[in-house]
Amino acid sequence: MTMTNAGQKTRLAVFASGNGSNFEALAQACADGRLNAEIVLLVCDKPGAYVCERAGRFGIETFAFRPKEYASKAEYERRIVGLLDDKGVELVCLAGYMRILSDVMLEAYRDRIVNIHPSLLPAFKGAHAIRDAFDYGVKVYGVTIHYVNGELDGGRIVDQRAIYYDGDDIDELEAKIHAVEHVLYVDTVARLIGSRG
Repeated sequence: MTMTNAGQKTRLAVFASGNGSNFEALAQACADGRLNAEIVLLVCDKPGAYVCERAGRFGIETFAFRPKEYASKAEYERRIVGLLDDKGVELVCLAGYMRILSDVMLEAYRDRIVNIHPSLLPAFKGAHAIRDAFDYGVKVYGVTIHYVNGELDGGRIVDQRAIYYDGDDIDELEAKIHAVEHVLYVDTVARLIGSRG
């Protein structure tokens, strides 16, 4: 995959469904120059999610949609692919986007979609990874960034970071994991866009 020429900013899209703290970490890194990139579109499947407000503060265009208003996943993903193509998006970053992508997206952006997940994959896949790991009693938690394929939280791993925690406060644990996410995602995207020139 070829990214933009040296000196030009890589065009990113971020997909999110909720609070958007990882979106903000990426947007802030673009704004202050730590990432030689710009987020040209936020895609959100929950209009009114807080991430949309965050995007507004950064002046980033948002496509917020309700999946039920489309006949199928393929239909709304074709719409999204059209928007991404129109904006020249080179890398898609999933940041708490709570939908499995179909072949429409996966084929159009093959090897150009990454996701962040709050566990050391392949352990603790799914939407409740932190709670599942906490309930299991693990002492080593973590964050994974991986390429996206058709498997839930599958795809080749790009980077991981371990977090050691032996406490009993899940809120404290989540805060530690999110802090690592925000740093690791920015560092990993910087490496990805820097290694494709």
